[in-house]
Amino acid sequence: MANLSVCVPVHDSGRTVGATLRSILEQDNDFQVIVLDNASTDDTVRVANSFHDARLRVVRNTAPLPIGENWNKAVSLATGRLVKVVCAGDILLPGSLAKQVAVMGDQGIAVCASKFQVVDADGRVEQTGLGLPNLLGQRDARTLLRTIVRRGPADFGPTATSMFRRMDFERVGGFRGDLALPMDVDLIARVSAFGLFYGMSETLVAWRDSRFNRYGGSTTAAKFAELLRFQHRLGREYPQLIGRPAVLGGDLRLVGAVLDRVRVRAAAALLRRPALLR
Repeated sequence: MANLSVCVPVHDSGRTVGATLRSILEQDNDFQVIVLDNASTDDTVRVANSFHDARLRVVRNTAPLPIGENWNKAVSLATGRLVKVVCAGDILLPGSLAKQVAVMGDQGIAVCASKFQVVDADGRVEQTGLGLPNLLGQRDARTLLRTIVRRGPADFGPTATSMFRRMDFERVGGFRGDLALPMDVDLIARVSAFGLFYGMSETLVAWRDSRFNRYGGSTTAAKFAELLRFQHRLGREYPQLIGRPAVLGGDLRLVGAVLDRVRVRAAAALLRRPALLR
């Protein structure tokens, strides 16, 4: 039985899932891959099944599930003690799994994550060395949680950068899908209560910046509302680790982002450039 399970929850991801699976299956490590298709209407399942690899299992929901339930089901199908969740479109760079499994060999580490790069829809690198602000090396839960709340989940990094223990995932009840935008970082924050966090300086993942990622349809107002609820909920659940000043810092960051957005829209209106209003 493989020690590591890589879970790939997908929905209408026919354009991107092939590159994602190829990057996973080319890793030099012992693992299983679970692709859970959330009742796609395109050729996602056909693309996934085109990879004839004994490590790969493709499962399809007959009816679509809410995103949190789908991700939790994907992990429930896994058998490994270590778990990584990779969204369709994201790419694992060579050697990423072996490097993270080695870090997780320290039983005192509850979760690890790497830096990441941003690639465009065609795979061209736009930025690299991103994520994990002031979180490199071993960090305790207090440091991780306060940084996530102050800086926001986007600064931490995408789902695919992290690896966690299946046991801890079950202890916290899995993903909480009521807040889809920070759902992955919310999980990382909660499992960190069971040990140390380890931030890796290597860039091991490429995040695809395209309209096909899972947040493409969210409005700006909805994103800000989710992030506000996210940091306040963590603050209520872990008051001894986060504290009111960190939550206030997160609130001020969001207010600043909203004001910046308002200024951009106002300038676009004055210049009569509707393209900037989208």
